[in-house]
Amino acid sequence: MNILFPADAPAYRDANLTVVFAALVDGERVPCAISVEALEDHFGVESCDSTGWIRAFDAARPRIEAVAREHLHINNGGPVLLKSGHFPPGMGS
Repeated sequence: MNILFPADAPAYRDANLTVVFAALVDGERVPCAISVEALEDHFGVESCDSTGWIRAFDAARPRIEAVAREHLHINNGGPVLLKSGHFPPGMGS
């Protein structure tokens, strides 16, 4: 399974309180997201608004994409929603 993350800007979705980003799995676009709770719990959100959540995502993007990659492998390339529990304490977050 070939997994790439395009450099597209992430987007905030207030309908489900997530920051969304994309993966390319074997050339097919797959939606991925991380909850704002996970960003607040693990990635030093400076302001609890869309700007703060996007900034935290951008600063932690390599770690977030690494965890998303693990879950894309686990679920055979299906959509991923990362929550706070996907980033245990002491795991480089």
